[in-house]
This record gives sequence, structure tokens and C-alpha cells, in this order.
Amino acid sequence: MPSAEIITIGDEIVSGHSVDTNSSFIARKISSAGIEVKYHSSVGDSLAPMEELFRSALSRVDLVITTGGLGPTDDDITKKALVKVFGRKLIYHDEILKDIEERYAARGITMPAINQNQALLPEGATFLKNRLGSAVGILLERDGKILVALPGVPAEMKTILKEELIPLFNNRFDLLQIAERIVRTSGMVESELAEKISSEIPLPDGVKLAYLPHTSGVDLRLVARGENADMINDAIEQPEGWLKRKLGKVVYGGKGETLESVVGALLKENKATLATAESMSAGMISARIVNVPGASEYFLQSFVTYSDRSKIDALGVKSKTLKKFGAVSKETALEMVKGALEKSGADYAIADTGIAGPAGANDEKPVGLVWIAVAYSRDGELITHAKKFLFGTDRRINRERATSAALNFLRLALLNELDDSK
Repeated sequence: MPSAEIITIGDEIVSGHSVDTNSSFIARKISSAGIEVKYHSSVGDSLAPMEELFRSALSRVDLVITTGGLGPTDDDITKKALVKVFGRKLIYHDEILKDIEERYAARGITMPAINQNQALLPEGATFLKNRLGSAVGILLERDGKILVALPGVPAEMKTILKEELIPLFNNRFDLLQIAERIVRTSGMVESELAEKISSEIPLPDGVKLAYLPHTSGVDLRLVARGENADMINDAIEQPEGWLKRKLGKVVYGGKGETLESVVGALLKENKATLATAESMSAGMISARIVNVPGASEYFLQSFVTYSDRSKIDALGVKSKTLKKFGAVSKETALEMVKGALEKSGADYAIADTGIAGPAGANDEKPVGLVWIAVAYSRDGELITHAKKFLFGTDRRINRERATSAALNFLRLALLNELDDSK
């Protein structure tokens, strides 16, 4: 299996002013193609450090992929580093210059003279077509080692990687077969999951398990590598099935599924409708729900009631409840969800109220405290559930986690996995 290093280039990356998303995308794509990513590196727009990093990367892996520094401006010096490392010259490529000129002409724009620099490329390189922009991908090879330079613009990098580079790798390398399974969970933190499964899970040779936490839960990623596709698929199915049986209702889906898509499927399956009453999330729950195509089949409306007054006016929350228990309380959450169910006429309702932070907290009600409630009817009887959650101190993350927790709470209600307490 060929080994790889991914290098992101740019002062904005190493200074922290821009977030590097390119390297994670490249890593996922080439890993899925059967290439083992061993290193990630970053370097600023300085020739000597760039040259040094390219040389050291080529000494330790078979394949180096860089992203960034291929534009026409003075700080785009990746090509200069490439020719120094590979002992080449930069020469004009008329066919590439013509293509750049035609791209500008098609948009009714005269090409800026500075863009001629993008046709000045290393001699002897293989060029990878960029149908979205003017910077072509560059592939150079020496002593069995390959260095590929891709543009830093994410859309252009992704297009070249998927359309040009991955097919080239498939033809060039004798790649191992890869099988991947994602088991998506919600309701347990990473450490709880590890305690529950790590010592028992049956992992055949060649199968690895990774924990991937995020604000919706923890994804369990199983990867198997081998020469025979049937064998590795058989090998990965055993731990996948074991995880689903062991974790039960904590598992909500697999690769490509989200909490909102699973909730939507359950609502459609039950021919049920939904309304939301949102305080802390302020519309984030309903936004997640309508991310799913066809949500209009089951989603009726959302009440965003951020203030106490709006909770009273829109949902019928009692002023004495707010005065006695406060806006962030089990009692208020239950009155919110009952009001949403009654006023919308939906079959199910979900509500949240909490303290996102940093202000508004006290010793009894700290930042990150959230109450979530769900309500529905069964055999003519109103059923309600409420649960307390305590997240962290970051406002944005608290709101995202509350949104996911609400969707998961609703999922469990739809599966009849909650106690029928009023």
C-alpha cells in the first residue's frame, strides 16, 4: 500500500486565520482509494521552508499531495519550490495559456496579464485538468516518488482530485481493497462507548475501529483493508453487527444518515406530523428538520419563543410557572411542548429551553443546562417526557448539542423507547 503525506500551503493556514478543510477532504478520498495517509503538514508562503518540507516529505512517503500556492500572485510560490526540489525549469506552456485566455473570454473578461504566470509551469510535469479554474494540477515524479500540487481553492482541488487524480492512482498503483462501515450513535459520549465496547468487540485481522465524536454524537468507523473485496466485506460485517446489537437504541444510523433524516423517516413511517417549540435553539431544530428533502410531508410549524413573553403569548406557558420555576426548567419545557402540540395540531412536538451562555447562569442553573421535552398522544392520552442535559461552556457548541439531543429524544419517542411518564 503506497504511503502519503498531505501538505497545506499558505501563511493564512499556519497563522490560523483560515481553517484548513482541504487536507481532511484529500485524506478521506485517498484513504478510501487504498492509499495510507501517514502525515499531515502545513507550511507558509516562504520558499526555503517549503523546499525543505517537500524534500523531507518525499524522503518518508511514496506520494506527496500539496494544496495551495498555485495562483498568479507573488505569494504563490509552490511552483518555484517544485522546480528547486526536482531540478527542473519553469517554462511557458502555450496550450495552457490559451485555455486560460479562453476561459476569461467566455465570461466576457479580458484576462489580466498577471494570469500568464499560471502558464509558467515545471518542464516534464504531467498536468491535471482543472475545469473550474485557471490553475492546473501538477504531477512530478522522481525515483519512484510522486509529488502532486493542487490548487488551494476547495472546489477546484476537489474537482481535480475526483476527476483526474483518483483515476490516475487507480491505474498507477496496485491498491488494496477498502471496506468501510459507519455506525452512528447518539446519547453516549466517547468514553462511555469505549468502556462499553473496547474490551469486547471482535475485530478480525485487518479491521480497525475509530471513534469520531461530533456535536450530534459519536461515529464508530470500521475500516478493513485487503486484497480480496469479498473477504474484507465479510470481515467487517461481524464487528458492525456486534456494535449494533451491543449498543441497541444508542445506534441511530449508518453512513449518509443523520438524526434529522432518521427522524423524518420515522415520522413518515408512522404517518405522523411534527411541531417544534424552541427557546435556546432558536430555530436550529426546525432548520435541521427541513434540511431533509420532503420534510413538508410531516413538519407543520415551529414556535421560536426566546423571551418569557413569547412563551406565554405563543404557547400558553403560565406566568406563574415562569415565576416559580424559571424559563429553564422541566415545568416550563413541558408547558412549551404541550402548547406546541395543541396549537399546531401535530401528532408530535419537541421543545427545548436552556442556558447557552456565557450569561444568565447561577449556581443552581449553570451554563450548558438544557431541558428538552416531547409530547404526543397515544390511545387518546397525552404522553409527555422531559429530560435534563448538562453540556459545556461554549455557546455555539451548547446550542448545537441541544439541537441534536432534541432530535435524538424525539427519535427515541418515535421508537417507543421512552418511559410513558406524564
